[in-house]
Amino acid sequence: MDNEKLKSLIESWEPTAEVTYEGIQHLTAVVAPEKLYALAEKLHGDKETQFDFLTCLSGVDYKEHMEVVYHLRCQATFSEMVLKVKIPTRTKPEVETVCTIWRAAEWHEREVFDLFGIVFLKHPDLRRILLTDDWVGYPLRKDYVDTVNIVSY
Repeated sequence: MDNEKLKSLIESWEPTAEVTYEGIQHLTAVVAPEKLYALAEKLHGDKETQFDFLTCLSGVDYKEHMEVVYHLRCQATFSEMVLKVKIPTRTKPEVETVCTIWRAAEWHEREVFDLFGIVFLKHPDLRRILLTDDWVGYPLRKDYVDTVNIVSY
């Protein structure tokens, strides 16, 4: 499926999505947290898209908002795209888990939770994966104060 057709399909499923691409680059769709799960489910399960493989999931801190970025691939056609969820609040960043859609998301979401503090609602085992349970703060956030190594942004 080409980017133009995929863009039209995503916009028909989720009219509020911001869908962009440049030339042959990956199409990118940005949605609100409450719209993520439904769109992800369609991208995975629809016979036209079949994005059955989550290649990467990461968190991003932009100071004014946070994002979770999902890189998706269809193994049958080798189509790829990027799905982003823009989380407007930094005080209580939350988004629904997608590990029921892509099993690989389970540990990636734990890592993002551990380092950015983004809570993945309905996650089956959301707990720290890299840092100790008594660690205070989220080291990859721009507002994190590192009193040991004195790293500042």
